[in-house]
Amino acid sequence: MAVDRFGRNLHYLRISLTDHCNLRCVYCMPEDMVFQPNAELMQDDEILVLAGMFAQLGFNKIRLTGGEPTLRKNVVELVREIAHLPGIDSVSMTTNGILLPRLAENLAKAGLKRVNISLDTLDEKKFKTMTRWGSIKDVWEGIQAAEQAGLTPVKINAVVVRNYNEDDVLDLARLTLTHPWQIRFIEMMPLGGATEFQQQLVVSAAEISRRVEREFGELIPLHNGKLDGEARVYRIPGALGEVGFIASVTKPFCALCTRARLTADGYLRLCLLREGEVDLLTPLRQGASPAELRQLILDGLWQKPWGHGLAHNEVAVNRVMNQIGG
Repeated sequence: MAVDRFGRNLHYLRISLTDHCNLRCVYCMPEDMVFQPNAELMQDDEILVLAGMFAQLGFNKIRLTGGEPTLRKNVVELVREIAHLPGIDSVSMTTNGILLPRLAENLAKAGLKRVNISLDTLDEKKFKTMTRWGSIKDVWEGIQAAEQAGLTPVKINAVVVRNYNEDDVLDLARLTLTHPWQIRFIEMMPLGGATEFQQQLVVSAAEISRRVEREFGELIPLHNGKLDGEARVYRIPGALGEVGFIASVTKPFCALCTRARLTADGYLRLCLLREGEVDLLTPLRQGASPAELRQLILDGLWQKPWGHGLAHNEVAVNRVMNQIGG
């Protein structure tokens, strides 16, 4: 079992399959983002080698991210290979949903368990403003395709940004009245250099939950009030689905963090909002032995920081969100 210097057992790996994306969300990247050449990204066999090593170290849960992971060539086959690695119990994906109508069924057959789909508003004009290129219709069809393929429970991620979509929270929460989905409201996480956004544009999870309760009544806590992954989850009275609140900025859950991230260009990133990374792809390409790579991973994981430094205005500036994988 991999542990860090604070005694946390690390078992959840987020693998970014690409930094490329078919949207340009304002909180994720600049509109004129230049993506890395494919040759600089991990190739299929390299992903499988490194994923297998993490599995041997006790990582049993893998989430595939991007950029947009469904843009990855051979994504279905990659899911199949990862899902069949010894020790891997769960493979999930975070996606914008646009390509799910043609991929969801095959991804499910390959071993993908469920998806988180990004949808920040139900207002078409605001959606266009936030994604710059997107259409709600495409995402909605992706959600339906995921449900039909059995990639459930569908979780919908909504990043709430001051002056952009804080008024859209109620329409999103209302979806849970008639759909068995989990709508997860996420505090916008500042990463230096990504956009013009600063920490003053964060809408706190507490503010969001108050808005929901004023409209729908007192929320019913689930899971005995404990975190479900990163979210505290509730049910609106009488609803089929759930609402979740991810307070990464105002009430960080770092003490319970069991995650590590593998960027698309093969760096082990130890905290989403810290700059510390360990290059694994270069040694792999230079012929490092399995034992050497294993030690690099273990030494890196041991140095995982306790948490982010946003409360002290420490913002990571070496990557924007699509280059990390969320």
